[in-house]
Amino acid sequence: MRILHTSDWHLGRSLYNHKRYDEFANFLDWLADTIEDREIDVLLVAGDIFDTGMPSNRAQKLYYQFLNKASQKGCKHIVITGGNHDSPTFLNAPKILLEALNIHVIGSVSDNLEDEIIVLNDEQNQPKLIICAVPYLRDKDIRTVEVGESLNDKNQNMIDGIKAHYEAVYAIAKQKQLSFVDNVPIIAMGHLFATGGKVSDDGGVRELYVGSLARITEDCFPKGIDYVALGHLHIPQKVGKREHIRYSGSPIAMGYGEASQQKQVIEIQFIKKQLVINELPVPCFQPLLRIKGSLSHILAEVKLLKQKSSDAWLEIEYSGTEVVGDLQEQLNEAIAYSLLKIIRIRNQQIVSKALTQMVENETLAQLNETEVFMRCLDSFNVPYEQREMLLTSYQEIIHSLSHEDHQAE
Repeated sequence: MRILHTSDWHLGRSLYNHKRYDEFANFLDWLADTIEDREIDVLLVAGDIFDTGMPSNRAQKLYYQFLNKASQKGCKHIVITGGNHDSPTFLNAPKILLEALNIHVIGSVSDNLEDEIIVLNDEQNQPKLIICAVPYLRDKDIRTVEVGESLNDKNQNMIDGIKAHYEAVYAIAKQKQLSFVDNVPIIAMGHLFATGGKVSDDGGVRELYVGSLARITEDCFPKGIDYVALGHLHIPQKVGKREHIRYSGSPIAMGYGEASQQKQVIEIQFIKKQLVINELPVPCFQPLLRIKGSLSHILAEVKLLKQKSSDAWLEIEYSGTEVVGDLQEQLNEAIAYSLLKIIRIRNQQIVSKALTQMVENETLAQLNETEVFMRCLDSFNVPYEQREMLLTSYQEIIHSLSHEDHQAE
């Protein structure tokens, strides 16, 4: 079987309030064509299909249109697991209907771990692949709260919970493997944060658990697994330099920090029981460019892009020494009659000037929830030695709220 590993589509995501539906549609069309051209039998999508738990109608339409197209293009099986951005309830809602098309959706952990084991058969109805379709493991899925536990205890309990879950699921898969005549490969899926994983500065990757806790290592996955298809980190990478444990990365740049990355999907085959991996580059469907410097430098770069008929979306950061009050007007004039689009302008001189006058007029809208909490600690003169535990407890509350399944009854 030819297998394709992808993740982190984040359908519906905007870039500074600019919609990107055309970009998502172009990627999904390319992916469907790749499935046909490469004769892909199995597509694995390791979480974060949507950017929010309540995706727009247009994002949903892209999703269902793609599933239909991929099936028509010859993809025999599609396995989708939920990520931390996804609503398990929303993903699971059409589960029974999609199974009729050999589309398997595992939105959340089930009481019966057998539900996470998917055996894929060939045209002769012979087993060819076993999938441990593990979705994003929420805090409540992997540990119980213990009175008086330290941060180290909490961290270890989370890691132990993740490891125990994979061991339990793998044990079921191994039993099935032993019952088959042929040595059927076992693939595990996951959506989690690996120790040492590379992230971009503005890719929008949220910590899955609290703070920096529960970053897993390659040892969390049983050694008998032939390939681990991971999602969550947007940069394609291996875990612990293990060839068979990989993040496919996001297929399009989620922010300007990812703009220079070569995006990819990963093709997997087992030829004579040997794992063969092929990294397939994903085309760039919407160029993103960040231009930083003096006004003369920025204008020169814009002029060069116009000459090349570029259609890039630009993030402009003015870092010159002089205050330029009409920066936006000059930039709008510079891109006139071109395909260029300015998405964001950062005027460092104006910002610096404003910051010196900001404290007295500061509003809640200008602060995130962690900054508000830290201001409260300052205002009540909370000793620094107590702040780590208080901040962690506060982050747990925020984490719980942000990961609540709002689609559930």
